[in-house]
Amino acid sequence: MGKLIEGHDRAEGEFAARIVTGPAYPQLRLNSDALETNIRVMAAWCRDRGVDLAPHVKTTMSAPIIERQLAAGAVGVTVATVDQVASALKWGHSHVLVANEIVDKFGLTRVRTWLEEDPAREIRCFVDSAAGIRTAGEVFDGGAIALEVLIDVGTPGGRTGVRSLDEGLRLAGLVRATPGLRLVGVAGYEGVVPNSRAEETVAAVDRHCQLVRDIYLAAAAFFETATPIYSMGGSAFPDRVVEFLPDASQVPGTRIILRSGCYVTHDHGTYAAVSPVPGLIPALSVRAVVLSTPEPGMAVVGAGKRDLPYDAGLPVFLSARTADGATKGGAAAVVRNLYDHHAVLTEATGLDVTDTVDFGISHPCSAFDRWPEYVLTDAGGQDTDVWQTDFRRSSLALGYAPS
Repeated sequence: MGKLIEGHDRAEGEFAARIVTGPAYPQLRLNSDALETNIRVMAAWCRDRGVDLAPHVKTTMSAPIIERQLAAGAVGVTVATVDQVASALKWGHSHVLVANEIVDKFGLTRVRTWLEEDPAREIRCFVDSAAGIRTAGEVFDGGAIALEVLIDVGTPGGRTGVRSLDEGLRLAGLVRATPGLRLVGVAGYEGVVPNSRAEETVAAVDRHCQLVRDIYLAAAAFFETATPIYSMGGSAFPDRVVEFLPDASQVPGTRIILRSGCYVTHDHGTYAAVSPVPGLIPALSVRAVVLSTPEPGMAVVGAGKRDLPYDAGLPVFLSARTADGATKGGAAAVVRNLYDHHAVLTEATGLDVTDTVDFGISHPCSAFDRWPEYVLTDAGGQDTDVWQTDFRRSSLALGYAPS
């Protein structure tokens, strides 16, 4: 009898350990088969068109995903902040494009330190103002390594970047005249428009691509490199980008670099609707538990704004399972709205308290940053591993010493 009780206790302990150490709900879940497919598809798409890919890793900030992107042929990584540069260097990546302006002296000094630590590193950033160029020059003047920069070309009403050919040329001349800086190319971002294939949207994208190319060709006289860079975003409209590429004979040595990041997981929303790259598969979902069914046709699920992206559309209901994992074939629902930790579903059928629901998301860039870790699954949806993200801002990065 004692042995039976002892065995029962051990089994209970093992079960409890599995529960305690397993990922709690809600969960961000990544299908590894879809991930590998997307990496392979985008690498082939770029290769077939003679362009390089330096994926914008702020989408995931997850080392194992980025390793797979580079293994498939990516020429470097793109980031948005100086802290993200630190993460990329920590992961061993030495070719880093900051698709943003760096105009604070502390951030610029960190970049200078990293470049002087290892001259083989390439850390480049964008410029779009005389003030930013002047500040960068003050930090890098007299240093052993010059800061390589690209003229940033923007869109009317959009984000950063010059808005005209004249402005771009003025800054190109200013960079050329500023000690400590080196002009190595021109960059644009065609994604600051509604993500749709409406005629007026595509026309706006085309106008932007044309302007970027015009500035690139006109600024070529100011480049201080044998391999100047022409860089565009390439997530939603890569097909339009490649229609407006500079001809290799116009600027010898030109490297075309796309910075697409969202392709790696794709989505069930905005990119599923606009991406022209065939073969991409939605790879992300969020799984949560049905907590309540307070009214007929309504279910409340334990995942909300803290767990689900909602800046590019509400999540979509994909499927449901019982607490034991059996698929519920007749289940359906529509997400009505999100609270901090709750999603209210209407038109709900076949859902019961303790069921789990899988949601598809729109815009992966607003998904990963909510999760310090996420569940990796195989093609059949079985859990295989837990991977981490790194969106943290270190106290050391802010200049504080540990106590």
